[in-house]
Amino acid sequence: MPYFSYRAIDQQGRSSKGSLSAANEVDLELRLRRMGMDLVTLRLMDSRVGSFARGAASRGDLITFCFQMEQISRAGIPILDGVRDLRDSMDNPRFRDILTALLEDMEGGKLMSQALAAHPAVFDAVIVNLVKAGEQTGLMREVFENLGASLKRQDELAAQAKRLMIYPAIVLTLVGTIILLLLLFLVPQIASLIVNMGIKLPIQTRVLLWLSEALRNWWPLFLIVPVVSIVGVFTALRSSERARFIADDLKLRLPVIGPILQKIALARFTNFFALMYRSGITILDSLRAGEDIAANRVIADAIRRAGARIGNGEGLTESFQSLSVFPPLVIRMLRVGETTGALDTALENVSYFYTREVAESVEKSLKILEPALTIILGLVMAVIVGSVLLPMYDVIGNIKL
Repeated sequence: MPYFSYRAIDQQGRSSKGSLSAANEVDLELRLRRMGMDLVTLRLMDSRVGSFARGAASRGDLITFCFQMEQISRAGIPILDGVRDLRDSMDNPRFRDILTALLEDMEGGKLMSQALAAHPAVFDAVIVNLVKAGEQTGLMREVFENLGASLKRQDELAAQAKRLMIYPAIVLTLVGTIILLLLLFLVPQIASLIVNMGIKLPIQTRVLLWLSEALRNWWPLFLIVPVVSIVGVFTALRSSERARFIADDLKLRLPVIGPILQKIALARFTNFFALMYRSGITILDSLRAGEDIAANRVIADAIRRAGARIGNGEGLTESFQSLSVFPPLVIRMLRVGETTGALDTALENVSYFYTREVAESVEKSLKILEPALTIILGLVMAVIVGSVLLPMYDVIGNIKL
Protein backbone atom coordinates (compact mmCIF):
# COMPACT_ATOMS: atom_id res chain seq x y z
CA MET A 1 0.00 0.00 0.00
CA PRO A 2 1.55 3.35 -1.03
CA TYR A 3 2.18 6.35 1.21
CA PHE A 4 0.77 9.82 0.63
CA SER A 5 1.94 13.10 2.09
CA TYR A 6 -1.06 15.31 2.79
CA ARG A 7 -2.27 18.61 4.13
CA ALA A 8 -5.62 18.56 5.92
CA ILE A 9 -7.82 20.77 8.11
CA ASP A 10 -9.37 19.61 11.36
CA GLN A 11 -12.79 20.57 12.74
CA GLN A 12 -11.37 23.71 14.36
CA GLY A 13 -9.93 24.89 11.03
CA ARG A 14 -6.30 24.20 11.96
CA SER A 15 -4.01 23.01 9.18
CA SER A 16 -2.12 19.77 9.64
CA LYS A 17 0.56 18.07 7.53
CA GLY A 18 1.60 14.44 7.60
CA SER A 19 2.00 11.16 5.74
CA LEU A 20 -0.31 8.17 5.67
CA SER A 21 -0.67 4.87 3.85
CA ALA A 22 -3.77 4.41 1.70
CA ALA A 23 -4.90 2.34 -1.27
CA ASN A 24 -5.74 5.46 -3.29
CA GLU A 25 -6.87 9.07 -2.96
CA VAL A 26 -10.41 8.13 -1.95
CA ASP A 27 -9.13 5.75 0.72
CA LEU A 28 -6.81 8.49 2.05
CA GLU A 29 -9.72 10.93 2.25
CA LEU A 30 -11.85 8.39 4.14
CA ARG A 31 -9.05 7.63 6.60
CA LEU A 32 -8.50 11.31 7.31
CA ARG A 33 -12.22 11.85 7.74
CA ARG A 34 -12.30 9.11 10.40
CA MET A 35 -9.53 11.07 12.14
CA GLY A 36 -11.71 14.19 12.09
CA MET A 37 -9.87 15.95 9.25
CA ASP A 38 -10.72 17.06 5.72
CA LEU A 39 -8.17 16.51 2.95
CA VAL A 40 -6.86 19.64 1.18
CA THR A 41 -3.85 18.51 -0.88
CA LEU A 42 -1.95 15.25 -1.31
CA ARG A 43 1.19 13.88 -2.96
CA LEU A 44 2.15 10.27 -3.64
CA MET A 45 5.43 9.36 -1.96
CA ASP A 46 8.08 7.24 -3.64
CA SER A 47 7.89 4.10 -1.51
CA ARG A 48 6.63 2.67 1.72
CA VAL A 49 10.07 2.55 3.28
CA GLY A 50 11.27 5.85 1.88
CA SER A 51 12.24 9.11 3.47
CA PHE A 52 8.99 9.16 5.46
CA ALA A 53 9.50 5.84 7.20
CA ARG A 54 13.21 6.36 7.79
CA GLY A 55 13.64 8.25 11.02
CA ALA A 56 9.91 8.41 11.70
CA ALA A 57 10.44 7.13 15.25
CA SER A 58 13.31 7.61 17.64
CA ARG A 59 14.36 5.02 20.18
CA GLY A 60 12.54 7.13 22.77
CA ASP A 61 9.32 6.83 20.78
CA LEU A 62 9.71 3.06 20.63
CA ILE A 63 10.36 2.90 24.39
CA THR A 64 7.19 4.91 24.97
CA PHE A 65 5.28 2.63 22.60
CA CYS A 66 6.46 -0.51 24.44
CA PHE A 67 5.67 0.97 27.85
CA GLN A 68 2.17 1.97 26.76
CA MET A 69 1.53 -1.46 25.24
CA GLU A 70 2.74 -3.11 28.44
CA GLN A 71 0.38 -0.99 30.54
CA ILE A 72 -2.50 -1.62 28.15
CA SER A 73 -1.95 -5.37 28.33
CA ARG A 74 -1.60 -5.24 32.11
CA ALA A 75 -4.86 -3.29 32.51
CA GLY A 76 -6.80 -5.48 30.09
CA ILE A 77 -7.60 -2.59 27.74
CA PRO A 78 -8.31 -3.61 24.12
CA ILE A 79 -5.23 -3.09 21.98
CA LEU A 80 -7.08 -0.99 19.40
CA ASP A 81 -8.27 1.45 22.07
CA GLY A 82 -4.79 1.59 23.59
CA VAL A 83 -3.06 2.29 20.28
CA ARG A 84 -5.68 4.93 19.49
CA ASP A 85 -5.06 6.70 22.81
CA LEU A 86 -1.30 6.52 22.26
CA ARG A 87 -1.67 7.98 18.78
CA ASP A 88 -3.72 10.89 20.06
CA SER A 89 -1.12 11.70 22.74
CA MET A 90 1.98 11.25 20.54
CA ASP A 91 3.99 14.44 19.92
CA ASN A 92 5.98 13.11 16.96
CA PRO A 93 3.71 13.68 13.94
CA ARG A 94 5.50 11.12 11.76
CA PHE A 95 5.23 8.39 14.36
CA ARG A 96 1.61 9.41 14.92
CA ASP A 97 0.97 8.71 11.24
CA ILE A 98 2.63 5.31 11.62
CA LEU A 99 0.30 4.52 14.53
CA THR A 100 -2.65 5.63 12.42
CA ALA A 101 -1.59 3.16 9.72
CA LEU A 102 -1.27 0.45 12.39
CA LEU A 103 -4.82 1.15 13.55
CA GLU A 104 -6.14 0.99 10.01
CA ASP A 105 -4.42 -2.36 9.37
CA MET A 106 -5.59 -3.91 12.66
CA GLU A 107 -9.14 -2.65 12.12
CA GLY A 108 -8.95 -4.33 8.73
CA GLY A 109 -8.32 -7.68 10.41
CA LYS A 110 -4.52 -7.92 10.59
CA LEU A 111 -2.70 -9.07 13.69
CA MET A 112 -0.50 -6.54 15.43
CA SER A 113 2.67 -8.31 14.31
CA GLN A 114 1.48 -8.18 10.70
CA ALA A 115 0.68 -4.48 11.00
CA LEU A 116 4.11 -3.81 12.52
CA ALA A 117 5.85 -5.81 9.78
CA ALA A 118 4.44 -3.37 7.20
CA HIS A 119 6.82 -0.71 8.60
CA PRO A 120 10.26 -2.37 8.68
CA ALA A 121 12.10 0.95 8.82
CA VAL A 122 10.45 1.65 12.20
CA PHE A 123 9.74 -1.79 13.67
CA ASP A 124 12.63 -4.13 12.92
CA ALA A 125 12.54 -7.92 12.70
CA VAL A 126 13.24 -8.31 16.41
CA ILE A 127 10.18 -6.33 17.46
CA VAL A 128 7.97 -8.04 14.89
CA ASN A 129 9.11 -11.54 15.88
CA LEU A 130 8.75 -10.85 19.59
CA VAL A 131 5.23 -9.46 19.18
CA LYS A 132 4.35 -12.46 17.01
CA ALA A 133 5.64 -14.78 19.73
CA GLY A 134 3.60 -12.87 22.31
CA GLU A 135 0.46 -13.28 20.21
CA GLN A 136 1.04 -17.01 19.94
CA THR A 137 1.79 -17.55 23.63
CA GLY A 138 -0.56 -14.94 25.11
CA LEU A 139 2.37 -13.21 26.85
CA MET A 140 2.05 -9.78 25.25
CA ARG A 141 2.62 -7.94 28.53
CA GLU A 142 5.85 -9.81 29.24
CA VAL A 143 7.06 -9.28 25.68
CA PHE A 144 6.53 -5.53 25.75
CA GLU A 145 7.96 -5.25 29.26
CA ASN A 146 11.16 -7.07 28.28
CA LEU A 147 11.38 -5.26 24.96
CA GLY A 148 11.02 -1.84 26.62
CA ALA A 149 13.72 -2.70 29.17
CA SER A 150 16.03 -3.87 26.37
CA LEU A 151 15.47 -0.70 24.36
CA LYS A 152 16.25 1.41 27.44
CA ARG A 153 19.49 -0.47 27.92
CA GLN A 154 20.41 0.05 24.28
CA ASP A 155 19.62 3.73 24.62
CA GLU A 156 22.03 3.98 27.54
CA LEU A 157 24.74 2.18 25.56
CA ALA A 158 24.25 4.51 22.60
CA ALA A 159 24.45 7.56 24.88
CA GLN A 160 27.72 6.30 26.37
CA ALA A 161 29.19 5.69 22.92
CA LYS A 162 28.23 9.20 21.79
CA ARG A 163 29.74 10.64 24.93
CA LEU A 164 33.04 8.93 24.18
CA MET A 165 33.08 10.15 20.57
CA ILE A 166 31.84 13.72 21.01
CA TYR A 167 34.41 14.99 23.51
CA PRO A 168 37.53 14.17 21.42
CA ALA A 169 35.80 15.51 18.30
CA ILE A 170 35.08 18.85 19.99
CA VAL A 171 38.60 19.19 21.39
CA LEU A 172 40.31 18.24 18.11
CA THR A 173 38.09 20.67 16.21
CA LEU A 174 39.05 23.41 18.67
CA VAL A 175 42.75 22.57 18.34
CA GLY A 176 42.53 22.59 14.55
CA THR A 177 40.76 25.95 14.53
CA ILE A 178 43.36 27.53 16.81
CA ILE A 179 46.22 26.22 14.67
CA LEU A 180 44.61 27.59 11.51
CA LEU A 181 44.09 31.01 13.07
CA LEU A 182 47.70 31.13 14.25
CA LEU A 183 49.05 30.10 10.84
CA LEU A 184 46.82 32.51 8.94
CA PHE A 185 47.07 35.64 11.09
CA LEU A 186 49.68 35.55 13.86
CA VAL A 187 52.58 33.76 12.17
CA PRO A 188 52.66 35.98 9.01
CA GLN A 189 52.81 39.17 11.06
CA ILE A 190 55.66 38.00 13.27
CA ALA A 191 57.40 36.30 10.33
CA SER A 192 57.75 39.58 8.43
CA LEU A 193 59.42 41.13 11.47
CA ILE A 194 61.83 38.20 11.82
CA VAL A 195 62.78 38.24 8.13
CA ASN A 196 63.47 41.99 8.19
CA MET A 197 65.91 41.46 11.06
CA GLY A 198 68.02 39.19 8.87
CA ILE A 199 68.08 36.41 11.44
CA LYS A 200 69.22 32.92 10.53
CA LEU A 201 66.08 30.89 11.14
CA PRO A 202 66.08 27.42 12.74
CA ILE A 203 64.56 24.51 10.86
CA GLN A 204 61.31 24.43 12.87
CA THR A 205 60.70 28.12 12.18
CA ARG A 206 61.32 27.68 8.44
CA VAL A 207 58.88 24.77 8.35
CA LEU A 208 56.25 26.81 10.20
CA LEU A 209 56.68 29.77 7.83
CA TRP A 210 56.41 27.43 4.84
CA LEU A 211 53.17 25.97 6.21
CA SER A 212 51.75 29.42 6.84
CA GLU A 213 52.61 30.64 3.33
CA ALA A 214 51.28 27.47 1.69
CA LEU A 215 48.04 27.75 3.63
CA ARG A 216 47.55 31.40 2.64
CA ASN A 217 48.43 30.85 -1.02
CA TRP A 218 46.71 27.53 -1.53
CA TRP A 219 43.80 27.78 0.89
CA PRO A 220 41.22 26.71 -1.77
CA LEU A 221 43.13 23.43 -2.16
CA PHE A 222 43.27 22.87 1.61
CA LEU A 223 39.52 23.54 1.74
CA ILE A 224 38.43 21.51 -1.28
CA VAL A 225 40.51 18.36 -0.68
CA PRO A 226 39.03 17.56 2.78
CA VAL A 227 35.49 18.31 1.56
CA VAL A 228 35.92 16.12 -1.53
CA SER A 229 37.47 13.37 0.59
CA ILE A 230 34.61 13.43 3.09
CA VAL A 231 31.99 13.45 0.33
CA GLY A 232 33.79 10.58 -1.40
CA VAL A 233 33.90 8.50 1.77
CA PHE A 234 30.20 9.06 2.49
CA THR A 235 29.31 8.29 -1.14
CA ALA A 236 31.28 5.04 -0.99
CA LEU A 237 29.63 4.10 2.30
CA ARG A 238 26.17 4.75 0.87
CA SER A 239 26.72 2.86 -2.38
CA SER A 240 29.08 0.01 -1.50
CA GLU A 241 28.39 -2.77 0.98
CA ARG A 242 32.08 -3.69 0.85
CA ALA A 243 33.05 -0.15 1.89
CA ARG A 244 30.64 -0.28 4.83
CA PHE A 245 32.10 -3.63 5.88
CA ILE A 246 35.65 -2.24 5.77
CA ALA A 247 34.55 0.84 7.76
CA ASP A 248 32.96 -1.33 10.47
CA ASP A 249 36.11 -3.47 10.59
CA LEU A 250 38.26 -0.35 11.04
CA LYS A 251 36.00 0.83 13.86
CA LEU A 252 36.66 -2.38 15.78
CA ARG A 253 40.43 -1.95 15.28
CA LEU A 254 40.59 1.59 16.66
CA PRO A 255 42.66 1.91 19.85
CA VAL A 256 40.59 2.46 23.02
CA ILE A 257 37.35 3.05 21.09
CA GLY A 258 37.38 -0.22 19.11
CA PRO A 259 37.05 -2.61 22.10
CA ILE A 260 34.27 -0.45 23.54
CA LEU A 261 32.34 -0.53 20.26
CA GLN A 262 32.76 -4.31 20.14
CA LYS A 263 31.38 -4.66 23.67
CA ILE A 264 28.42 -2.44 22.79
CA ALA A 265 27.62 -4.58 19.72
CA LEU A 266 27.95 -7.83 21.68
CA ALA A 267 25.83 -6.48 24.53
CA ARG A 268 23.08 -5.54 22.05
CA PHE A 269 23.23 -8.91 20.34
CA THR A 270 23.26 -11.09 23.47
CA ASN A 271 20.52 -9.03 25.12
CA PHE A 272 18.06 -9.41 22.24
CA PHE A 273 19.15 -12.99 21.54
CA ALA A 274 18.24 -13.87 25.13
CA LEU A 275 14.94 -12.01 24.86
CA MET A 276 13.93 -13.75 21.64
CA TYR A 277 15.02 -17.20 22.83
CA ARG A 278 13.02 -16.77 26.05
CA SER A 279 9.96 -15.80 24.00
CA GLY A 280 10.03 -19.14 22.18
CA ILE A 281 11.67 -18.02 18.93
CA THR A 282 14.03 -20.60 17.46
CA ILE A 283 17.79 -20.12 17.65
CA LEU A 284 18.16 -19.76 13.88
CA ASP A 285 15.41 -17.13 13.67
CA SER A 286 16.94 -15.31 16.65
CA LEU A 287 20.33 -15.28 14.96
CA ARG A 288 18.88 -13.93 11.72
CA ALA A 289 17.28 -11.06 13.62
CA GLY A 290 20.49 -10.58 15.63
CA GLU A 291 22.43 -9.75 12.47
CA ASP A 292 20.71 -6.37 12.27
CA ILE A 293 20.76 -5.82 16.03
CA ALA A 294 24.56 -5.99 16.23
CA ALA A 295 24.79 -2.77 14.16
CA ASN A 296 28.25 -3.81 12.92
CA ARG A 297 28.69 -5.68 9.66
CA VAL A 298 31.76 -7.62 10.82
CA ILE A 299 29.93 -9.01 13.84
CA ALA A 300 26.75 -9.50 11.77
CA ASP A 301 28.74 -11.52 9.23
CA ALA A 302 30.14 -13.67 12.04
CA ILE A 303 26.61 -14.24 13.38
CA ARG A 304 25.46 -15.19 9.89
CA ARG A 305 28.28 -17.72 9.52
CA ALA A 306 27.55 -19.14 12.97
CA GLY A 307 23.89 -19.55 11.99
CA ALA A 308 24.92 -21.36 8.80
CA ARG A 309 27.08 -23.78 10.82
CA ILE A 310 24.22 -24.44 13.24
CA GLY A 311 21.90 -25.03 10.29
CA ASN A 312 24.37 -27.63 9.02
CA GLY A 313 24.15 -29.55 12.29
CA GLU A 314 27.02 -28.13 14.35
CA GLY A 315 26.57 -27.26 18.01
CA LEU A 316 25.87 -23.72 19.19
CA THR A 317 29.10 -23.27 21.15
CA GLU A 318 31.30 -24.86 18.49
CA SER A 319 29.79 -22.66 15.78
CA PHE A 320 30.61 -19.46 17.66
CA GLN A 321 33.98 -20.73 18.92
CA SER A 322 35.26 -21.16 15.38
CA LEU A 323 34.88 -17.39 14.77
CA SER A 324 37.51 -15.02 16.16
CA VAL A 325 35.05 -12.13 16.58
CA PHE A 326 33.53 -13.52 19.78
CA PRO A 327 35.71 -13.27 22.90
CA PRO A 328 36.17 -16.14 25.39
CA LEU A 329 33.51 -14.79 27.76
CA VAL A 330 30.76 -15.16 25.15
CA ILE A 331 31.92 -18.68 24.25
CA ARG A 332 32.13 -19.72 27.89
CA MET A 333 28.64 -18.45 28.71
CA LEU A 334 27.20 -20.08 25.58
CA ARG A 335 28.69 -23.38 26.68
CA VAL A 336 27.22 -22.95 30.18
CA GLY A 337 23.80 -22.07 28.77
CA GLU A 338 23.84 -24.93 26.30
CA THR A 339 24.87 -27.40 29.03
CA THR A 340 22.38 -26.25 31.69
CA GLY A 341 19.50 -25.47 29.33
CA ALA A 342 19.39 -21.86 30.61
CA LEU A 343 20.72 -20.19 27.47
CA ASP A 344 18.68 -17.01 27.98
CA THR A 345 20.06 -16.51 31.50
CA ALA A 346 23.63 -17.06 30.32
CA LEU A 347 23.21 -14.56 27.49
CA GLU A 348 21.68 -12.01 29.86
CA ASN A 349 24.75 -12.36 32.08
CA VAL A 350 26.96 -11.58 29.07
CA SER A 351 24.85 -8.54 28.23
CA TYR A 352 24.93 -7.31 31.84
CA PHE A 353 28.70 -7.78 32.08
CA TYR A 354 29.44 -5.95 28.83
CA THR A 355 27.01 -3.15 29.64
CA ARG A 356 28.81 -2.55 32.92
CA GLU A 357 32.19 -2.86 31.18
CA VAL A 358 31.17 -0.25 28.61
CA ALA A 359 30.11 2.23 31.31
CA GLU A 360 33.37 1.73 33.20
CA SER A 361 35.48 1.88 30.02
CA VAL A 362 33.84 5.12 28.92
CA GLU A 363 34.50 6.74 32.29
CA LYS A 364 38.13 5.58 32.29
CA SER A 365 38.66 6.65 28.68
CA LEU A 366 37.26 10.11 29.33
CA LYS A 367 39.49 10.51 32.37
CA ILE A 368 42.50 9.59 30.23
CA LEU A 369 41.45 11.60 27.18
CA GLU A 370 40.96 14.88 29.04
CA PRO A 371 44.57 15.27 30.26
CA ALA A 372 45.97 13.62 27.11
CA LEU A 373 44.22 16.07 24.79
CA THR A 374 45.21 18.96 27.05
CA ILE A 375 48.86 17.90 26.87
CA ILE A 376 48.66 17.53 23.08
CA LEU A 377 47.12 20.99 22.75
CA GLY A 378 49.82 22.43 25.00
CA LEU A 379 52.61 20.79 22.99
CA VAL A 380 51.23 22.04 19.68
CA MET A 381 50.92 25.57 21.02
CA ALA A 382 54.42 25.37 22.51
CA VAL A 383 55.92 24.27 19.17
CA ILE A 384 54.17 27.05 17.24
CA VAL A 385 54.90 29.82 19.73
CA GLY A 386 58.46 28.58 20.33
CA SER A 387 59.21 28.44 16.60
CA VAL A 388 58.18 32.09 16.28
CA LEU A 389 59.57 33.56 19.49
CA LEU A 390 62.91 31.73 19.87
CA PRO A 391 64.59 33.62 16.97
CA MET A 392 63.41 36.91 18.49
CA TYR A 393 64.84 35.93 21.86
CA ASP A 394 68.18 35.21 20.17
CA VAL A 395 68.22 38.69 18.66
CA ILE A 396 67.31 40.33 21.96
CA GLY A 397 70.00 38.31 23.73
CA ASN A 398 72.66 39.50 21.27
CA ILE A 399 71.83 43.17 21.64
CA LYS A 400 74.67 45.03 23.37
CA LEU A 401 73.49 47.64 25.83
